[in-house]
Amino acid sequence: MINTAEINGKTYRMTFDYHTHTTFSHGKGSIEDNVKVAAEKGLKAVAISDHGPGHILYGVKRGDFTIMRAEVDRLNKLYPDIDIYLSVEANVLKKAPYIDLNEREKKMFDFVIAGYHYGVLNGNCLKNGIAKGGVMPAGSGRRLMAANTDMTVKCLYENDIRILTHPGDKAKFDIAELARACEANDTWMEISTWHSHLTEDEIRICADFDVKFIVSSDAHTPERVGSFENGVRRALAAGLDIERIVNIEEV
Repeated sequence: MINTAEINGKTYRMTFDYHTHTTFSHGKGSIEDNVKVAAEKGLKAVAISDHGPGHILYGVKRGDFTIMRAEVDRLNKLYPDIDIYLSVEANVLKKAPYIDLNEREKKMFDFVIAGYHYGVLNGNCLKNGIAKGGVMPAGSGRRLMAANTDMTVKCLYENDIRILTHPGDKAKFDIAELARACEANDTWMEISTWHSHLTEDEIRICADFDVKFIVSSDAHTPERVGSFENGVRRALAAGLDIERIVNIEEV
């Protein structure tokens, strides 16, 4: 069953999904459950990218990384028609190394993706939560946006990040500065189908830079693995050339 969608009179398909979650963080299915759905939908590759260990509520336990690595290696032998990768959605932090992984842990993954989330220490979470409620003192919102942008840019320069996940979600950022850093570090910018970011306006801003985009399911249940339609719709509405999205092709 090839996973396709007709949008504006054309047919598109997702070729790989690098942002999926399992029960190792707060997903509802196993690693193999996600792989089975990805294979059934005809994806060429899928990545398991559970939340980084710094998340207080649903980060992966550091001791589980070796278990996950072994399971991904086992499944790659059982499912030869799809490439299965072990990744992690690391949390952006305001202190070096600006993500919640150490150097030894980084080497356990095929690649690392990263994004900003609530529920971590050293992430301006309380301030951003208050700001979202609209009760920040005058002027502090601009300073907070600058701080959020600064720590994310440092994360991109100090670490090898394959994907910046849902940029603009949960806090205010200077999207142009994030795009500039992604351009410099060859990091893909995510158009999420789970979150509303990148928004149409944000896609237009980022498109002015030499960056590549990726549509991700951010699946927390196996059946959502491979979901891509509303991400493509948002990209097309923003006027983005579909060839700039690394995992979407016109059929």
